[in-house]
Amino acid sequence: MPHKRKGSPYWWTKITPPGGGAPVRRSTGTVDYREAKALEAKWRSELYQQNAWGKSPQHSFAEVATEFLVVSKEKRTFKDIQRRVGRLYDHFGPDVIMEEMAGKDVREFISARQADGVKPATINRELSILSAMINHAIEQLEWPMSNPVRGRKLKEPEGLVRWITHAEADRLVAKAKMQRNGERLADFILLGLNTGARMNELLKMNWSRVDFDNALLHLEGEDTKSAKRRSIPLNDAALAALKRRWTWVANVCPHSEWVFAKSNGERLGCLREGFKSACKKALIKNFRIHDLRHTCASWMVSEGVPLLDVKEVLGHSTIKMTEKYAHLAPHRARDAVNQLGKRTTGSTPAEVVEHSQTQSGHTEKPVHLIEGLLNRKRRA
Repeated sequence: MPHKRKGSPYWWTKITPPGGGAPVRRSTGTVDYREAKALEAKWRSELYQQNAWGKSPQHSFAEVATEFLVVSKEKRTFKDIQRRVGRLYDHFGPDVIMEEMAGKDVREFISARQADGVKPATINRELSILSAMINHAIEQLEWPMSNPVRGRKLKEPEGLVRWITHAEADRLVAKAKMQRNGERLADFILLGLNTGARMNELLKMNWSRVDFDNALLHLEGEDTKSAKRRSIPLNDAALAALKRRWTWVANVCPHSEWVFAKSNGERLGCLREGFKSACKKALIKNFRIHDLRHTCASWMVSEGVPLLDVKEVLGHSTIKMTEKYAHLAPHRARDAVNQLGKRTTGSTPAEVVEHSQTQSGHTEKPVHLIEGLLNRKRRA
């Protein structure tokens, strides 16, 4: 019979295979007892058929997607995952048998999304979710199916890196200051430009993360997109912006823990409209808040900062993510080529090298589950 587990809102099942062996413990992914009981009966039937007749159970899109959504609920990116699963659901429907999904089905999905005018990068993100769903079913649930997504993603054009010059940045900060709560917006812009931190990393920053003595901004795993801890050095401009915020908070809402606080002490949730207005007044087009981060990286690379150092500041998980800024450092290629014409008198080939190196039978129940997880209306 379905039972509850401590800390979980869902009904769980414990089924002993007919032929013996370790019990199968699974979450039903539902808080409805009747649905949980129906799923448990279905799973018992599948195990019996598999044991008695060697018949492998089949699983619908709704089942695979439901299992994946349930385990993804605690992820910070769940809303994004939910949206992309919804796109897949709209195309494939709940009843597609995943063991029968083949490359042609993936190609048809790609063609349909292209016909909708969707860009390759977006299609690839959706395919990544489909692939992750299938891999979860294969690796964690041990459901025998293949992954037809492998090798079928689209080639993506190199993304545009939008950044602004120092003069444009000065103009943007000046226009920001002219708005209501402009000093706060200006300090936010300056911190974005001088730390490369993401918008939410700044807006969710509290004073315990700011180390004035050592000029460091400490970000814990709970603060960052990669869920990894990192520290960002603070230059004079960033320190000055933080000190202005400290003074403002101390005078207006001294009990607030937030760097970017409202006058009532609560955390500021968003400032996109103010930023958008400042950009318009500064005559800067097609520039988003996230482009402050691109600008910080671009400035560092243009000034000759090694890509590995830029990677550490930005908190990229791989150097490949940082390499999109490499084209902004043509001096590195020029210096490398110039080395070809330099030979130290009396150097042996080995010394030159050393020098260069230093440099089936499924019910409607899963449909109810998947539509609930996608915030869709249940079917009648």
